[in-house]
Amino acid sequence: MNMLSDTNRKSIRVDLQLMADMIEPGTRVLDVGCGEGELLDYLVNTKGVDARGIELSTDGVNACVSAGLPVIQGDAETDLIDYPDQAFDYVILSQTLQAMMSPKEALNQLLRIGKRAIVSFPNFGHWRVRWELFAKGKMPVNETLAYQWYDTPNIHFCTIKDFIVLCDELGITIERSIALDHQGNIRRIRSRLFAANLFGEQGVFLLSRR
Repeated sequence: MNMLSDTNRKSIRVDLQLMADMIEPGTRVLDVGCGEGELLDYLVNTKGVDARGIELSTDGVNACVSAGLPVIQGDAETDLIDYPDQAFDYVILSQTLQAMMSPKEALNQLLRIGKRAIVSFPNFGHWRVRWELFAKGKMPVNETLAYQWYDTPNIHFCTIKDFIVLCDELGITIERSIALDHQGNIRRIRSRLFAANLFGEQGVFLLSRR
């Protein structure tokens, strides 16, 4: 029995649910950095997608394979180039962009191999991050940014506004954009960018090429 499916099919993290809601049933999906496969499992069992995953950690790959998910071990920094153009309807990059050496190249690769990309990341423009830097003079550590500065995997500190500017520079269309706070409250970004950048702890974007 697929224990992962039984425990998570009806309840996944709010950000993952938002990403799942952006995906049409029966489509081809690649989850880049899929972790232990929570989102992939949900998509397979609730939307009938043709899902694939790539994950760097051995533990994550083992968890996915044990759950019957088609996931291979690989490094998104170097292995995305091996996928053919437009091989998937959606390519997902969840909470990983800020940890990549070349975010611009990663976005270009996502939208080369997928008709659409869904990207989420922690927002370093959130007011708590700004306040801790201003008041304490220290890098923040909280539920969303759970690492000390010396052991964090995050190497590119990006705000929601930064990401929107980058998409404009790369000629990427933002079809949907959502900001989430720690309680799971949703803000639409495009119409209220200042508020979303200040109060959103995470950004979730549906992207395509112009």
